[in-house]
Amino acid sequence: MRILVIYYSRTGNTKKLAEAIARGVREVEEVTCVLKSVSEVKKADFLSSDGIIAGSPVYFGSMAAEMKGVFDKYVGIRSKMEGKIGAAFATSADPTGGKETTIFSIIQAMLIYGMVVVGDPLDATGHYGVACTGAPNQKTARNAMKLGKRVALLAKRLRS
Repeated sequence: MRILVIYYSRTGNTKKLAEAIARGVREVEEVTCVLKSVSEVKKADFLSSDGIIAGSPVYFGSMAAEMKGVFDKYVGIRSKMEGKIGAAFATSADPTGGKETTIFSIIQAMLIYGMVVVGDPLDATGHYGVACTGAPNQKTARNAMKLGKRVALLAKRLRS
């Protein structure tokens, strides 16, 4: 059982949020977390994962081109992604900087891939995914861990 956490991070804030999500995934027994930047992701990573959690900083209200490029590059394996768990996260430089629309752009790609998309759990924020302005604070890091753990548990449950 494998969960892939992928991110694009120019300043390091999205990477920090990805690392917190990965810690949550690693809390689940019998689940391996693979944490990679978009420049490191290969087709085999997509194919061998039972779930993908993808994150990007806000770029004009959407995911960064580098993140979209990964989804575009592997569109040929869409049929093999059907039924896998997907989730999204985002960071921005501004409090009103489009974090939700960025999360939606990632979710949209996952839906087109046929993935089963989830938001963060109700004991976190119960919304579309985890997000923050700047670097994640302690509360956001805890919520990120909850999202990672949720995806890992759901993927494990779906597989059994």
